[in-house]
Parts: sequence; C-alpha cells; structure tokens
Amino acid sequence: MERENQFVGQSGAFLDTVERASRAAGLSRPVLVIGERGTGKELIAERLHRLSTRWDEPLVTLNCAALPETLIEAELFGHEAGAFTGATRARAGRFEEADRGTLFLDELATLSMAAQERLLRAIEYGEVTRIGASRPIRVDVRIVAATNENLPDLADKGRFRADLLDRLSFEVITLPPLREREGDVDVLVDYFGRRMAAELAWNSWPGFADHVRQQFEEYAWPGNVRELRNVVERAVYRWDNWEEPIAHAVFDPFDSPWAPKGSVGNMVGAKPASSSEPSAQRETASLSYEAISDLKAAVDAHEKAILEHSLGKHRWNQRKAAKSLGLTYDQLRHCLKKHDITKTS
Repeated sequence: MERENQFVGQSGAFLDTVERASRAAGLSRPVLVIGERGTGKELIAERLHRLSTRWDEPLVTLNCAALPETLIEAELFGHEAGAFTGATRARAGRFEEADRGTLFLDELATLSMAAQERLLRAIEYGEVTRIGASRPIRVDVRIVAATNENLPDLADKGRFRADLLDRLSFEVITLPPLREREGDVDVLVDYFGRRMAAELAWNSWPGFADHVRQQFEEYAWPGNVRELRNVVERAVYRWDNWEEPIAHAVFDPFDSPWAPKGSVGNMVGAKPASSSEPSAQRETASLSYEAISDLKAAVDAHEKAILEHSLGKHRWNQRKAAKSLGLTYDQLRHCLKKHDITKTS
C-alpha cells in the first residue's frame, strides 16, 4: 500500500492539532504524540521534522514494539564488535544515525524500564554509549515519541518512569479520533476514493451511493483514518461498474460464511455457527434505541437500509438479494416500491 504522507481534513479539532504541531516544530524540544491507532501519529512526527531547522538532516524511526527487549538497547544505542553473541562487527545505533536530526520513537510505552533509564540519560546529557564500549559519544538529537497508551497512568502504576515522562512532555499533541472529526469522514472518503479510481484508470469517479455514505458517517471507525482508507479502497476496487455509484462497502474483510469458527466450532459434534443469520438480526445490535421517538419511522428506515445494503452487495441483482433476505422476488419488489428504492438511489 502506498504510504499516505499528507493530512486531509477540515474539522476544527483536526486543524487545531495540525496547527499545534506546526508551532512546536521550530523548537528543538521533545514532543509526545498521543493518539489511537490509525490517527496519523507518524505524520505528525514527519511534520515536526520537516518544519524544523533540522529538515535537511535525518529523520530516523524506530518502532519500539517491533524488537524484543534483548535487542532494543543495541538498536537504540549501538554496539561494539563482540559485545554479545552475534555481534560480529560494530554498529551505530539509531541515536547516532539521527545525529543533528530527529529520532521518532513509536510505541514508546513498550520500552523496558532498563531501556527507559538509558533513554533518559541520553536525552539529559546528549551522550550515548554503545553496548560494549567504554566511552560515550556526543549526539544532537531531537526526540519525538508516540504512543496510544495513557503514560501518566502508567507512571502512577510504576510501569513508566515519571522522570522520563517529565523530560519528554515539553509539548504533548493528542490527535482526535476520526469519530470526533466532524465532517472529515466525507472529505476522506472522496479523497481516498478518487485516488483509488485513478489508480484503477477509471474514466470517471462515480462516488458512493447515499446509503453507503450514511454507513460511513455512522460507523465508529476504531481503526481511524487507516481503517477508513482500507474500507474505501476495497469498495472501489471491488466495484466493477465505474459508471454507477458504488453501492456496497465491506467493513470487515474477514467476514465470510467460510471463515474459521475457532476451536469450539471445530470440536467433534459441535454445532457450527450459522452463516445464514439474518442480517437484520445482526444489524439490530448496533441500533441506538434511546434515540428512537417514532417506532414506525425507525423500523422503515432500518428496513430500507437492509434492502439497500443487500442490493449493493449483490450488484443490484434483485433475485439474489431477495434470496439472501429470505424473500420472494415479488416480495422484494413490493419492498422496493414501498421505500421508493431505485438503482440510482
């Protein structure tokens, strides 16, 4: 997947966050970037670097969660030949690689307490000592760190060094989740959809049907922008008629009647989970009953949404849609007329 390297959005919460990052960029002080997965923490780190006086020096990234605890210190601070088993030659660490530039530490909360202590000393004194070396090396590095954890809470529980937290939190930029970015879902849907259509060499951009756009707006997006991009691009590339609005989007790519059911379902004699559970029954769990003030209107709206979803899924093949909903063809046609559902709606 092509790496997304620019910000897209127009909500006040989003623009305020970008503005705060822009203001902090010019200062060579540590910055903590906090946010849920998929909110763009690495993009903020890039912005902090590119708008700083260090823009033409290295931006070095280390995902602290991607390495075992036994290797994280060697990765950060480097090592000399023979410092440990397998260290056949000397190697510079990420601090040395980022000298005069920016070091971005992603998933900061996963660092061990020992690594946190050495990180604190490196930030305090501007020196790192390779594993197996006797003399420190001077480095000039700006630290940007990111996490989706509550660091003050971890510090209170003794799982994160409070003094390191104090040292890193000159500025804390907390990214809003997509569900709080009013109006940005629609903007991002069009942005990613048009890009995917262009990648597929479509002659035009048909957009999404109204009922799909409504699904996008109502979905909670636990994976935020990264999840939205996957859902939109998947819907575009699976659609085979660029002349008509895209009428179906798959939010869970693992949803399949043939998906493994787990160890319980595979036990001898165990009753397999039904793949023919009515979609209406599954959808009902997500309804907000407290907001319903007109039962008939709510039932009609829900019935219409189910019909539109099924028709989109089956590329407007009404006989397949009717079968999937347990209706006869005539019953489906009656429902479409009742709700004034047409192919262009």
